[in-house]
Amino acid sequence: MITLKRCGANVIHPEGMTIDRPEGSGDYVFVFFRSRMQLRLEKRSVYAEPNTYIIYNQTSDYFYKDAELPLVHDWFHFEMEEKDAWWDRLKLPLDTLMKAHDPLYISRKVHELHWENLQNGTFRQEIIDSILRGLFMKLSDIRHHVEASQPISKYYDAFLNLRNEVLSSPSTWYSVEQLAERMNMSPSYFQQIYKQIFGIPVVSDIILGRLGYASYLLRSTTYTISHISAICGYENDVHFMRQFKKFTGQTPSEYRGKG
Repeated sequence: MITLKRCGANVIHPEGMTIDRPEGSGDYVFVFFRSRMQLRLEKRSVYAEPNTYIIYNQTSDYFYKDAELPLVHDWFHFEMEEKDAWWDRLKLPLDTLMKAHDPLYISRKVHELHWENLQNGTFRQEIIDSILRGLFMKLSDIRHHVEASQPISKYYDAFLNLRNEVLSSPSTWYSVEQLAERMNMSPSYFQQIYKQIFGIPVVSDIILGRLGYASYLLRSTTYTISHISAICGYENDVHFMRQFKKFTGQTPSEYRGKG
């Protein structure tokens, strides 16, 4: 079990601040730097650029201060059982500055932790444990899957931004050729890199994103199926209904009726 001790989401210090604990804090500390910071690592002064993070060990020298104003960071303190086995499995180095390839994901998770920490539900601790494990496993996956491959590492940030744009605008039609041109690649090489990074072909990813949004609209709104089809980027209702049934096993009407 991973236990959250305290947490700060989107913490801003307009006048700056200094954290200095030479003997550590007694627990693990995760800090996501969203503004430039000055750190002390192995008795050396180094600078952390925005969108980097570090996991401090329990007794590690724990020092950072603002290198620009305002100081902005997300952070949390935590403890865990079977810690050696956990870190060995993840292979996430402690006391090491690492790049956050998906900074919005980290901020969302810390905000989620902060919110759950304020709740009093029966499963509060289990929910927090699940969020923390998911965050660390995601960071491990990104670090070792992305950074171990030079082509993936080179393109990851740009592809992630492109994917977020595509999936957040389901009503817009994107062809493989258009997306490949955005990345200055041939369509075949673009599709190869996309699948290596995200584990799914680009066309399937776009379709699943559209159908996922359509599923949400079918259950949460009274929009007509024709309107939902248009919102999700389909030129005609028949194509939408066929694709929806192919991927979900149900027609849109059947899916809505079981909500």
